[in-house]
Amino acid sequence: MLRNMLMIVLAAWCMPIVLQAAQNPRPNILLIVTDNQGYWDTGVSGNGKIDTPVMDRLAAEGVNFTRFYANMVCAPTRAGLMTGRYYLRTGLYNTRFGGDTMGRNETTLAQLLKQAGYRTAIFGKWHLGMYPGYQPHQRGFDVFLGHYHGHIERYDYPDQLVYNGRPVEARGYITDLLSDAAIDFIGANRDRPFFCYLAYNAPHSPFLAGSAHDSQPRGDKLIEKYLGRDLPLRDARIYAMVELIDRNLDRLLSTIDESGLREKTIVIFTSDNGGVSRAFKAGLRGGKGSAWEGGVRVPFFARWTGHFPAGAKVDAMATQMDLLPTLCDLLDLPLPKDRKIDGHSILPLLKNGKGNSPHRYVYHTWDRYVPNPHNRWSISDDRYKLVGHKRGAKPGPSEPTGALFDLLNDPGEKRNIAGQHPEIVERLRSEFLRWFDDVTAGQTYQPVPIPVGAVMPPGKPDQSAVELQASWANLDGETIRYTFRGYDWDTIDNWSRPGESATWRLDVAGGGRYDVTISYGCSYSDAGGRLRISVGDSSLECRPRATVSADVFTRERLGTLDLRKGPATLKAEAIAVPGRELMRLNRIWLRKCRETKLQNRDNVPSGSGF
Repeated sequence: MLRNMLMIVLAAWCMPIVLQAAQNPRPNILLIVTDNQGYWDTGVSGNGKIDTPVMDRLAAEGVNFTRFYANMVCAPTRAGLMTGRYYLRTGLYNTRFGGDTMGRNETTLAQLLKQAGYRTAIFGKWHLGMYPGYQPHQRGFDVFLGHYHGHIERYDYPDQLVYNGRPVEARGYITDLLSDAAIDFIGANRDRPFFCYLAYNAPHSPFLAGSAHDSQPRGDKLIEKYLGRDLPLRDARIYAMVELIDRNLDRLLSTIDESGLREKTIVIFTSDNGGVSRAFKAGLRGGKGSAWEGGVRVPFFARWTGHFPAGAKVDAMATQMDLLPTLCDLLDLPLPKDRKIDGHSILPLLKNGKGNSPHRYVYHTWDRYVPNPHNRWSISDDRYKLVGHKRGAKPGPSEPTGALFDLLNDPGEKRNIAGQHPEIVERLRSEFLRWFDDVTAGQTYQPVPIPVGAVMPPGKPDQSAVELQASWANLDGETIRYTFRGYDWDTIDNWSRPGESATWRLDVAGGGRYDVTISYGCSYSDAGGRLRISVGDSSLECRPRATVSADVFTRERLGTLDLRKGPATLKAEAIAVPGRELMRLNRIWLRKCRETKLQNRDNVPSGSGF
């Protein structure tokens, strides 16, 4: 009797929860972001030379936004997408040089969804931090398979992939690999809500549609097809890469349908910045890296069968920052209250397929080195856009105020009407400067201190070895220089004078003795110099040996350095340069020695080189 009564009470207590869950289902979320795919790189944009039937079908089955904006380059867009905030608020300011690291105190979309019970994964390009504490599997993602940098060099059998912090080897073409991982993840989580962020690195350069023995024939066939449509070789390669994405989307969406998840899954497709192809641009001006419409307008399709109207076209302004507040609105999740969320929910636009923009203005700015409100910037309202694109522009009485365009009647930004509407120019420029001061307030834009010696919980990957990349260094000297060759192949070179140096800021989590290994290249004619590496008064010296060619790198273990807990600076300095240059320094690794703990600095001998 008592047992029956308890069962009745329990059932009555659970019923409202069950009914609420049934009335407010939490859909799966599949977010697909391509890399450098322009607004015009789809058939639905009017491009008659590219074949993207699945993207076009996705747009027809969902809501298509014609004025959806990303940032001019990739990492800023990804920071805004993950946080719902202007990227300049997050401390991120660049795509390399250490400026592509999102602040550690930021709350990500993945964290919010994970807290709500979602299984979360990212497959592909992260580009928001490569060091411990900044990696995606430490920012709310249960699963990460992909790469940290802005691009990778090998699309077939890629050698720059990591899985939850550990380097892995892979075979096959990168777009297929990432799609396979997403398909497996969806299959493994079909019975629980999931957030799958599929961040393709295509069609970013290098423009490779297949270079391996097993994938080149397929890629060559696609390239030949587009060459036959009178496209230049560069664009034929890009179009082939986009079509390979489209084919993989077909596999991905078929998996969703075959799993019975179509009505339970929101599918969102977009890109991270303006395009790089040139054969067809849908009448838009500019491309990636510019503040023109072609540099910031991207495709955006959202499908949720039975909930979003199929075939709807929305002309209202929306941005990548709107994704986080939109999903929180849809799922009835509270937004973080301890920070400014700049995005707005566009859920009404998605549900109705029409409506007004939640933004009064949309702003853009990006400078390669330091945020700059005077070069490469824009501000738009519903109709007008003011653009400043003068390299080296500085503030002052004669500061250029930009060119004004009427996007309603001139979406291609061909007719500057600033002279006819000085009052609009003044309004927009004043508002842009106000905004810039707001989003940069309190920020210091420089590479974050590199975490060294982070203590990982039991069962987590050992990340005690930390890699210092060339692009993160501050250089001091008249001739020393940095050469960009794709992140992992960058070098500090042309050390032609003693005393020239490179320094890295460190944040040492655990004091102790650290092994030091360097990667460098040195020609026969330059061998025999002396390099000193030091942290505080602990130092090592070595004599770089010839490596056949200065662009052939070897790894050498130099010895050990003693590091104390807290902020530190590692310095690499040329002591003697007998030839044209000391070396080409590629990378430095620091690995904490497990068998030794620094107890008394005075009793620990300094490391020695070879």
